[in-house]
Amino acid sequence: MTDYGHDLILGTFITPQNQRPQDVVGLAQLTERAGLDLVTFMDHPYNPGFLDTWTLMSYVAAQTERVHLSGYVLNLPSRHPAYLAKAAASLDLLSGGRLELGLGPGDYHVAPEIEAMGGPRRTRPESIRALSEAIEIIRGIWDTSAPDRVHLDGEHYRIPGALRGPEPAHPISLWVPAEGPVARRLVGRKADGWITGAAWMTDVERELAEGNRMVDEAAAEAGRDPRQIRRIFDFHGTFGRAGRGMVHGQSEDWVQQLVPLVIERGISVLILIGNDPHAIERWGTEVGPALRESVARERRRSNVAKVRS
Repeated sequence: MTDYGHDLILGTFITPQNQRPQDVVGLAQLTERAGLDLVTFMDHPYNPGFLDTWTLMSYVAAQTERVHLSGYVLNLPSRHPAYLAKAAASLDLLSGGRLELGLGPGDYHVAPEIEAMGGPRRTRPESIRALSEAIEIIRGIWDTSAPDRVHLDGEHYRIPGALRGPEPAHPISLWVPAEGPVARRLVGRKADGWITGAAWMTDVERELAEGNRMVDEAAAEAGRDPRQIRRIFDFHGTFGRAGRGMVHGQSEDWVQQLVPLVIERGISVLILIGNDPHAIERWGTEVGPALRESVARERRRSNVAKVRS
């Protein structure tokens, strides 16, 4: 049993299609109205059917007041980390501290499309090493308390002396997807959250336990507290008698299916995949409050200490 004690963050994952762009914005606004905490968008800059994710997040930030935003996940080969760090801090300042940063190495099966737009083509090991360097650069740019400039002479990025700043409005969380052992150890050493999901797993219970162990061991070896690292889980969900995917049924069924992920497997960020406004509204207004109440009740029973994050 693993519960890291974080407050729950509940969110949505919306397709940034550009045929009806205001529909995308409307779903983000619905996410906020429904009482959810986070709205996320995939980032595929080479896809001509999608809006640019960073432009979309900036626009949505101006059209909302409370909900946090994140790319899920931002495509690192298409976005230089030094410029991304400044863009992230800027949007965080402009939005009143509402940005979180999901950052990934890039989908390997679309490497030709990334290269076709001028991005680098990297092998899987190279992508993980580039991601590790990028995290150092981003954190360095944000750290305005350090007296010197940011320097990194890396395998994939050379930063000979970048000025630091601006400092974000709040400590932006840096979340990283990780399927394999090397990436999971990177999360434990350097990231603030491990992104995973039902679609990536054949045995959710076993693979979450195994992934948590890898992340926790790497964090401890790096001198970090494993409890400070959030575990982010995305899933497809359907309401109704007939369901598909891992979460289905009525609202009370969703709660019963999701509580063990939090209490037994350490998940604290749950993201519903899909563009169905009815599902988003029920996720926020019906499932969310009941889920938070059930988790709080289980934690009181187990005397789980709350973690500041």
